Amino acid sequence: MSKLFVVPTPIGNLKDFTYRAVEILKSVDLILAEDTRTSSKLLNHYGIDVKTESFHMHNEHKKLATVIKKLLNGHEVAIISDAGTPGISDPGFLLVRECIKSSIEVECLPGATALIPALVISGLPCDKFLFEGFLPVKKGRTKRLKELANEKKTVIFYESPHRILKTLKDFNSYFNPENQISISRELTKIYEDTFRGTIKESVDYFEKHKPKGEFVIVLSTN
Repeated sequence: MSKLFVVPTPIGNLKDFTYRAVEILKSVDLILAEDTRTSSKLLNHYGIDVKTESFHMHNEHKKLATVIKKLLNGHEVAIISDAGTPGISDPGFLLVRECIKSSIEVECLPGATALIPALVISGLPCDKFLFEGFLPVKKGRTKRLKELANEKKTVIFYESPHRILKTLKDFNSYFNPENQISISRELTKIYEDTFRGTIKESVDYFEKHKPKGEFVIVLSTN
């Protein structure tokens, strides 16, 4: 019976992978990877020798029909991203939606995602939160920031090193500069660290310290 497995991968530390995830990746007919070169490190580490194809934001529309055809022909397929859970700011949503339309079973394994560890260690309220992911780079950015300025929940963002300072400066303009913020980088890796302070203090900090790694921002809007 055909099935799509959505398999979360470690966000940094290769040990953060489940036995079940390894078993499933070894058993499927095909693994769809966001970047086959990046995924090869994980797959080789666990001795997973299964056919792997790229499936990312630039080719997922083109490859969607082919993957669905394989599933309908009885193949079992797994989708993985470079790090974390597919579909969460990574490719996966389109394929899952198409599988559901085609009555193909979809199973998602529990596993790593960067937003939850960053939220828990932020020291900010965890009971109600909004995951925003990446803000629009240009079109719609100002509108979204104005909307979020009225949000009452803790808000979580992802950001890249070359845009982190711009994003923090935007926060300084659209939110209260004294609001608390927690900024985590390189979660689960050797150089993991977290900045905690006000929005204004975070701008000052990253103007003096060159941003490196991928960031998760946890912002208190109150």
